[in-house]
Amino acid sequence: MTNQEMAVAPDIDVYEAEADGEGMRIGVVQSRFNQPVCEALRDACLRQLVELGVATQDVFVCTVPGALEIPVALQRLAESGEFDALIAVGAVIRGETYHFEVVSNESAAGVARVAARFSIPIANAILTCDSDEQALARVAEKGADAAFVAVEMANLLDSMSALGEQEDGDEEDQ
Repeated sequence: MTNQEMAVAPDIDVYEAEADGEGMRIGVVQSRFNQPVCEALRDACLRQLVELGVATQDVFVCTVPGALEIPVALQRLAESGEFDALIAVGAVIRGETYHFEVVSNESAAGVARVAARFSIPIANAILTCDSDEQALARVAEKGADAAFVAVEMANLLDSMSALGEQEDGDEEDQ
């Protein structure tokens, strides 16, 4: 189907959640490995969360040794049920061995597993770059983007949770 054909169906609603973080509780797990990159990424993320309306007292930040440890900490935060969304912050810089691929792939898979298992939005801001320079060039944008993703997805999932309630309520009216 082309974009023009889709425009002919005005009766289909498209919902896009807002990036309003007021009243949200956000958990951030940050790797300490490649510390300057990770701290800059975290700081950009935290600044954006505040700009989106998340209160500073509603942001929990913890650090872990490296990217492979991020999913375990995310899982514990998800298990608590205290958070509307989580954010993974880290940096994996390519070296001379295969370890880069292992850490990159396994940390990303772990983040995705936690999100799916607990049905909680997790913004993955674990950079995978060839050099420190590439990583530092991306920290501001990726950190801010992670905040937007977390807040928007939390709002979307919150709105979607009402879908089943509306259907149940409609059935009772009949």
